[in-house]
Amino acid sequence: MKSIMSVRNGKKLLIIFGLAFSLNLIWENLHSYLYVHYQGGKITEWILLKAALFDAIFTTLLAVIFIAVGYFKNRLWWSLVIGIIFAVILERFALSTGRWAYNDLMPIIPLIKTGLTPTLQLGLISFGLYKFLKLDKK
Repeated sequence: MKSIMSVRNGKKLLIIFGLAFSLNLIWENLHSYLYVHYQGGKITEWILLKAALFDAIFTTLLAVIFIAVGYFKNRLWWSLVIGIIFAVILERFALSTGRWAYNDLMPIIPLIKTGLTPTLQLGLISFGLYKFLKLDKK
């Protein structure tokens, strides 16, 4: 029986985590200028590091599904869908509770009323990373 956590898959997940953390940290820094605040305070590099860590954990856990479940292995586009849906739920919650707020520069998606960059972040980075690492290949 083949284990999800084979040495090869463990290495792959570590690579995914490292790359996801790096890419999300860059993304967080670039789009931090589109926010007014985080929990009423200044957006610091520490906050951006924690956000990138959360995003990297999400991307890595999502990768387990695409590594372990045959149906998803050749349907990496689902990572884009799942990432966007998760981001929309997270953004709507954070905005409604005042966890963060957008400034006037943030492009807003009309129907769902979330910012464009945070809505796309998890889906695009996950999908792009999984394609780059060829998770859909044996």
